[in-house]
Amino acid sequence: MPRSNRPRGRRSGEEVDDLDLSHVLSGRLTAVQKRDGLWNVQPLTAANATKVYICPSCGLEIAPGVAHTVTWRADGIMGEAGDLAARRHWHLHCWRIKP
Repeated sequence: MPRSNRPRGRRSGEEVDDLDLSHVLSGRLTAVQKRDGLWNVQPLTAANATKVYICPSCGLEIAPGVAHTVTWRADGIMGEAGDLAARRHWHLHCWRIKP
């Protein structure tokens, strides 16, 4: 029988809740520098998009089930909680072409 290179268990000190899939379903948070400052950017999968949002760039609806991007200021003056409360949902294309 050939040898398997797959790990056989968890690493020491690593705790993962088997029922918590939020880390898999949510997108990876990154910081992006745009012309107007530093932004936190988190993609939202189509499976997790359950509400209707209005894109601040084009003004059109982002329908439920459409993958899009959630952004908020990383260098804002309102503080971390205030910046997070002011987050916006963008179409993927609209965010990419934002200056």
